[in-house]
Amino acid sequence: QVQLVESGGGLVQPGGSLRLSCAASGFTSRNYAIGWFRQAPGKGREGVSCIRGSDGSTYYADSVKGRFTISRDGAKNTVYLQMDSLKPEDTAVYYCAARWPVFISAQTMCVLQGAGGSWGQGTQVTVSS
Repeated sequence: QVQLVESGGGLVQPGGSLRLSCAASGFTSRNYAIGWFRQAPGKGREGVSCIRGSDGSTYYADSVKGRFTISRDGAKNTVYLQMDSLKPEDTAVYYCAARWPVFISAQTMCVLQGAGGSWGQGTQVTVSS
């Protein structure tokens, strides 16, 4: 059974940075896909960034390209989302989701909104002065 624990959210000023962590357990191979998704009040869920475990390939939503970086630590089964140049419109609850075992691209994981995956509890990110 896949379990995910997120951490790292908080309050930051516009232009600031935060790093989110998603610690995963239950994987016994690298055939997984993990993604970060966010939902702001009154808005639908958005696939922010996803990564494929087998080769480390990544996908980013246009809204975060050049500002966010997804990475993984295979030894720790942890995926990170480094968020730089944060904007007020990045304010949302951020969730990580994982599918395992699976053979899909990082883009597919994000486009499908993590459907069929296991989800973490979410962490609040607030960008405000």
